[in-house]
Amino acid sequence: MFKKTAILFIIAITFNSCVSKKVYQELETKFNNLRSSNTALIEEKDNLLAAKKTLEADLEKLNSDYSALKTQKEILDSEFASVQNKYKNLDESYNVLSTQSSKKLAEQSQKNQELLYQLEEKERKLALESDRLEKLQNELAQRSNQINELQGLIDAKEAQMQQLKNAISSALLNFEGKGLTVVQKNGKIYVSMENKLLFDSGSWAVGSEGKVAVEQLASVLAKNPDINVLIEGHTDNVPYTGATITDNWDLSVKRATAIVRILQNKGVNPTQITAAGRSEYVMVGSNATPEGKAKNRRIEIILAPNLDEISKLLNN
Repeated sequence: MFKKTAILFIIAITFNSCVSKKVYQELETKFNNLRSSNTALIEEKDNLLAAKKTLEADLEKLNSDYSALKTQKEILDSEFASVQNKYKNLDESYNVLSTQSSKKLAEQSQKNQELLYQLEEKERKLALESDRLEKLQNELAQRSNQINELQGLIDAKEAQMQQLKNAISSALLNFEGKGLTVVQKNGKIYVSMENKLLFDSGSWAVGSEGKVAVEQLASVLAKNPDINVLIEGHTDNVPYTGATITDNWDLSVKRATAIVRILQNKGVNPTQITAAGRSEYVMVGSNATPEGKAKNRRIEIILAPNLDEISKLLNN
């Protein structure tokens, strides 16, 4: 552009002599204008080149950033895909666990319901057992009181029987060694009188000495109206040969009732007395010897305490 301007300027000088001053001035003005325009264009060109370099640098930087971002995007895409795959696996695992958990929760809930029912059942049974135990404790307390009361009655009866034995032994002291014994056993008193003290052979009539012994016994029994008196007649094994009665059964009974009449006549309440014949069948000695036969021929007076109070207490 500048070369073209210079050529035009030379031409203008060459033809200066040929053109008018006016034309010259116009050309000069145009030249100046062109030169100014050229300067502006050069400056604009420099500015554009500088801008181009800046843009190229920016483009290179942008390309570098783009490559880095692209690489980062690829990494993030890979990480996202990995995370997404993990999420999918976790979601599937969660669904499986959720299903299993729901099933287990349902099973556990069922077990809890069963355990709760068992607990309630045990509590119900425990309450019943507690009530039963309380009743048993009350019954035990009552039984304990009854036992204490019963023991008191038994102790009183034993003391009474001991006093009775002492009284009988004292009353019959003169007849000891004459076929009379007084023994206390099993809560009863056994007064045994051999026939030699009471009866003649084959007889049921009480002799005078025997009657005294029975009357002295009656004096003690009359003072103890709550004592049960059992009169047992016993014989040996020699058959009865008389004509009045049939056999030893009859004889043993008649001898027992003979003692009963003496006791009754001396004030012993007949409701206390029982007469029994045992014949020859309850032996205390051998019927093979005279001594044994003598022991078997006897009257046994068995004194027992009235146990009505004890029976009543036991039946409550």
